[in-house]
Amino acid sequence: MLRPWKLEFEIDRKLDKAVYLQIADSIITDIRSGRLKPGDTLPGSRNLATALKINRNTVVEAYQVLINEEWVISKERKGIFVSDQLPALHHKRINKSTDNQDQPMKSGGKLINFDDGHPDSKIAPVTELARAYRQIFSIKAKWQMMGYGDEHGDIEFRNMIAKMLNHQRGMQIHDHEISITRGSQMAMFLTAQSLFTSGDHVIVEDPGYNPAWQAFEYAGATLLPVPVDKEGINVETIEKLLAQHDSIKAIYITPHRQYPTTVTLSLSRRLRLIELSNQYDITIIEDDYDNEFHFGYRPILPISSFPELRHYVYIGTLSKVVAPALRIGYLATKNQDLLQKIGGLRKIIDVHGDVIMEQAVLQLIKEGAVKKHIKKATVHYKNKRDFTFSILKKYMTEVADFTLPEGGLAFWIVPKITLNWDLATTLLLERNIRIIHPKQYSHNDINGFRLSYGTLTEEQLEQSIEIISGIFILLSQNHDGYADIENKIPL
Repeated sequence: MLRPWKLEFEIDRKLDKAVYLQIADSIITDIRSGRLKPGDTLPGSRNLATALKINRNTVVEAYQVLINEEWVISKERKGIFVSDQLPALHHKRINKSTDNQDQPMKSGGKLINFDDGHPDSKIAPVTELARAYRQIFSIKAKWQMMGYGDEHGDIEFRNMIAKMLNHQRGMQIHDHEISITRGSQMAMFLTAQSLFTSGDHVIVEDPGYNPAWQAFEYAGATLLPVPVDKEGINVETIEKLLAQHDSIKAIYITPHRQYPTTVTLSLSRRLRLIELSNQYDITIIEDDYDNEFHFGYRPILPISSFPELRHYVYIGTLSKVVAPALRIGYLATKNQDLLQKIGGLRKIIDVHGDVIMEQAVLQLIKEGAVKKHIKKATVHYKNKRDFTFSILKKYMTEVADFTLPEGGLAFWIVPKITLNWDLATTLLLERNIRIIHPKQYSHNDINGFRLSYGTLTEEQLEQSIEIISGIFILLSQNHDGYADIENKIPL
């Protein structure tokens, strides 16, 4: 009979860290120290829960984290065992020192991932959504027999989206001018496929949103990158490109909070962009990816809300509002020919959307649950933004430039000198910190990165920002290569 590992840690309920993460990180520490060896068995979830005097589900969550990160494996009807093929405990180093080799990483072995600005799933109204979904599913199954719906989505849901856009974002849109999609990326893909043909050109922001670029290029369009500064996309460059190319079909922009830099497109440039769109009969594709989370007086109204603008496609999402895993996006346009093409393509690939989920979200909106969640989430993210800003000022002021964003879930960090980003991202990953490489934002060399804070704890933010600052300092002071720098950066 296998003898389980002996418990030698206690839960600290005063910590901000979740209990299941305390358990997981304690086990990781014992694996890294050699106290737990490959093949060793862990206590059953019931036994460990009893020993710690906690709910069994908490232990199950901790074990799932360990399984996902490959520290342990689950063998059916046998139990949980330390993996025979552990993740690399110590990455290969040049001139590594004995003292550093045996020290645990500051992150406790857990990867700290700076994504592109995801919301915190822990505060999502999942319980309310599940309840509404079950109720709607039961009702719909009785009278609708799960039949096919409209390719543009449930009409009542579209009507609610139209009201939201008109009342909150100053638009003048009707339900028959809206199409519901499975996330904003599907909206982008459908728009690209219905708008572009081979040989067309599309103006995009540089740096910008690569997944949108991929959708445009897949449709046959050629990208024309235009630089972004503190006022947003450079409109003078756009004017020159429009004069040079007669095959430009669209301009793709993220004017509210430009991705990835978070800057807001200035009013003068907005107005000039509208003039150019009307003058050259080109479509403005406006991606308003995080309108809801705004911490100032009010969010800037979309360009698509200006009545003078004749050609636009406005793209938004509910995924960040309700729950990250909820794939509901939408697009709005006055162009009925374009909308008909989008509907035809939608029928080919998806027939119609998830009517049950649309109705469930609609019910949450009617009940006020979504409004309540947005209010709660806005306070949550504003506090986290302010904390992140204080940590950035504490550790990064001397090495990088940054500004306080009025909304969204990320900062744009620009080092004061041009860094070797291949080396920087490698060194950070060795310390269990992952940032998006700047090359993901541009085909040119970009000296900046997007620091998101939505999904990370305050402990993770301070811990990682301190390390990032240290690496930036050493990269700016050392030019002798990887080996020299490796010996100077603590774990």
